[in-house]
Amino acid sequence: MKLLFALLFATLGAGSVTAQRTPPLVIPSSTPPPLPIPDETLLQLGAVDLRMTVPVMIGTRGPWHFVIDTGAERTVIARELAGVLGLIRGPGARIVALTGTTPVETAIIPALRVSSLPARSVIAPALVAQHIGAQGLLGIDALQGHAVVIDFDRDQMTLTPAPRRSRGAAADEIVITARSRLGQLIVTDAAWRSTRIAVVIDTGTPYSIGNSALLRAMTRRQRTLPAVTLTSVTGESLVAPSLLADELVVGGIRFNGVPMGFADSAAFDRLGLGAKPALLLGMDVLRLFRRVAIDFPNRQIRFLNHRADRGRPVWPG
Repeated sequence: MKLLFALLFATLGAGSVTAQRTPPLVIPSSTPPPLPIPDETLLQLGAVDLRMTVPVMIGTRGPWHFVIDTGAERTVIARELAGVLGLIRGPGARIVALTGTTPVETAIIPALRVSSLPARSVIAPALVAQHIGAQGLLGIDALQGHAVVIDFDRDQMTLTPAPRRSRGAAADEIVITARSRLGQLIVTDAAWRSTRIAVVIDTGTPYSIGNSALLRAMTRRQRTLPAVTLTSVTGESLVAPSLLADELVVGGIRFNGVPMGFADSAAFDRLGLGAKPALLLGMDVLRLFRRVAIDFPNRQIRFLNHRADRGRPVWPG
């Protein structure tokens, strides 16, 4: 099994960039031709690997199909799309992805707009479209101050402003409060059996991934699954062990039979989770619910009802 993962963090190089002095980002001759508008192939790919895309405008052109990725620190653009738009090259960057740290080029997006939200300028790592599985990724740099609402009944993902406020849970809704680190929401009220774990809700990950500390706790106590090949946004791959986990509890919600792979990654280290059991909770688990809302300003994740067609998580009480 081969799966694409988009967890990444990016550090920009020093120095300023001006349009007059910096050449456009060009597509090498060996790169596949630009993606059409709209691109049904990418939309289909998003459905296959359990991710969904949202329409994004860049200047007056688009829509382009970006994945909202709550596991990515920075917004990413497909290198091919940057070439089509003639975007100016930005400063160099280093990204921390699932398979390691890699130097990459960036592109300056002068005006990126999603839905009715105001346009904003973004310096985005430029990666090969085939590797990111979309025309771009919206990272948490674009999500701060907003809530990501995933409606699985309608197969829709929306991004809306979310002012700080305190409100209780609606009927059939469970609200989990998280802590924030580097903009990521990390749920600490989670455990596997008696082992406490930290959980990151990652909409860019189709399949849940644990670190080696979690694997050590689970080894020989869970059903072994075939190894999976994990491919990062840089195109590098690794073969990872895989288990079927039971008795996973996140914020009072109990799950049984959760498949997960395991990988040592500098991305866990960057979040301060390298030495303690930690898990990226992927879209395969989120799809058990009718709706999931990830509210960054209020550091809350809201789960609404289970989906009868997807099996039933075990609810508290």
